[in-house]
Amino acid sequence: MHADIVDLREFYHSPLGRLADHSIAMALTSLWARLPDERLVGLGYAVPYLDRFRADTERTFAFMPAGQGAVNWPPGELSSTALIFDEELPLPDASVDRILMVHSLEFAENPRETMKELWRVLAPGGRLVIVVPNRRGVWARMEHTPFGSGRPYSRGQLTALLRETNFTPGASAEALFFPPSKLRGVQKLRGAFERLGRSLWPMFSGVIIVEAQKRLYQGLPVAARASRRVFVPVLAPQGIPTTRERTLDKSRPAR
Repeated sequence: MHADIVDLREFYHSPLGRLADHSIAMALTSLWARLPDERLVGLGYAVPYLDRFRADTERTFAFMPAGQGAVNWPPGELSSTALIFDEELPLPDASVDRILMVHSLEFAENPRETMKELWRVLAPGGRLVIVVPNRRGVWARMEHTPFGSGRPYSRGQLTALLRETNFTPGASAEALFFPPSKLRGVQKLRGAFERLGRSLWPMFSGVIIVEAQKRLYQGLPVAARASRRVFVPVLAPQGIPTTRERTLDKSRPAR
């Protein structure tokens, strides 16, 4: 089950969420190669990080899964948000240069199908950057943050998934070495925890970040597939009969 959009937004507006955002953004910057006029898609809830990288892009979109929900982004501008099903992205083949997955892969119903769909929409030489909770880290065990939901991954599991779906894993990084505590005293020590963690206990980071490149010398089998999702906007509560409807049902003769 996906994390709810309200919970995600509230987390990133909290002091702990802002510290997590900064820690992950610093790790992303270390492996984010600049691509001139790239077309960038954020999948999941990537908007805190898209804000940092979209200035150099030709265009940037925020794709948010229907099970999670969506918010308008960027604020105060024309919306670049789309509500999607991650196994059927509304994009033509080879149409984007880079995809950033945050709060996405750990919630995928079928990770292999999701990865195949990302391979389809990436351009030749396109890059994929994945941020996932580390199954060995403390953050994956605490439910008061979004990183404690969904399925965490080890580095070996993530590498195997990438290779199975025709991606070549490349540079990697780690982040969130400080405890996910709401105590202000612990949060003040975030910088020290991050520096020590990278040197002393990198395998216990809160998240793993891996960049991969679309592999071109192999293809993926394409099969016709009927959509398993139909999105219908809900404009009013449904499913609960009104008092008048219940009265009419009781007045009808039984057959």
